Amino acid sequence: MRAVVLRAPGQAPDALEHPDPVPGPGQVLVEVLAAPVTPLDLLCASGTSYLGVPATPYVPGVQGVGRVEGRTVWFPTPAGTAPGDGSMAERAAVARDDLVDLPDGADPVRVAALGLSAVAASAALHRRGGLGAGERVLVLGAGGTVGQAAVQLARLAGAGTVVAAARSAGARERARAAGADAVVALDTGEVDELARRFRDAAGGDVDLVVDTLFGPAAVAACRALAPGGRLVNLGGSASPTAALESGVLRGRSLRVLGWTNLELTPAERSAGVAEVAALSARGELSVPHEAVPLADAATAWARQAAGAAAARLVLVP
Repeated sequence: MRAVVLRAPGQAPDALEHPDPVPGPGQVLVEVLAAPVTPLDLLCASGTSYLGVPATPYVPGVQGVGRVEGRTVWFPTPAGTAPGDGSMAERAAVARDDLVDLPDGADPVRVAALGLSAVAASAALHRRGGLGAGERVLVLGAGGTVGQAAVQLARLAGAGTVVAAARSAGARERARAAGADAVVALDTGEVDELARRFRDAAGGDVDLVVDTLFGPAAVAACRALAPGGRLVNLGGSASPTAALESGVLRGRSLRVLGWTNLELTPAERSAGVAEVAALSARGELSVPHEAVPLADAATAWARQAAGAAAARLVLVP
């Protein structure tokens, strides 16, 4: 079969002929329909992930959408986090218990583009962030897939105001199209200025921040939080560190929280994906995405690594 193969950590993968997977006990063979290229895939493949160095060679792809036994399903894989191949291939061996049936009308590429990114956005808002109806929400990094989903999910949950902050003009336009009430340019590292922009855009202090960036934007967001406000961090694409101020945290009794989907049990993860797929099928949740032939995986990988993709890239065998 045709598959994307990573030969060594830190190298770019290639699309080439690869042996068909052989299902083990409790596994089924899935015909892959769509496999997203995600930041987690690149992080695992780099060999610098907190999850450890992957055993190579292997087929990347931590999630995908496929067909098995006449059903269209979403599925996860351990690729890059544990021994085993992933979704970036024509076929994948997947644990039967991990399959999530997709509802009628769900588009495989759209669901693959949302996938675990939308599950993380939902968890940041609800499970970790405790979003209440009418609250003011600030999304940092709102042009990315997690941020786009967070904007839409906050609106669906009844947030009073949703403010989207992003670095590029294109990202801000995507956030506005996703339903943000206001957008803020992250074109400065001046914390006081950013905090002022956040409050002005929200019409006052913010209750909940969904943060995919960290760095100065997160510091400014803490200054813009209301007493008892929460910041949920899901990533550090702007910086791995943030100089949070003790006086701000204590003076406002703020909560700074982290989230990873690895905290979810398999049942919780399946329920999250099912919810995302249902919203997608109803046309209530979507993110910009681009279908790319599996044969062009190396180019797609390079675009994702360089930050040159304005949409979630989804490989289509």
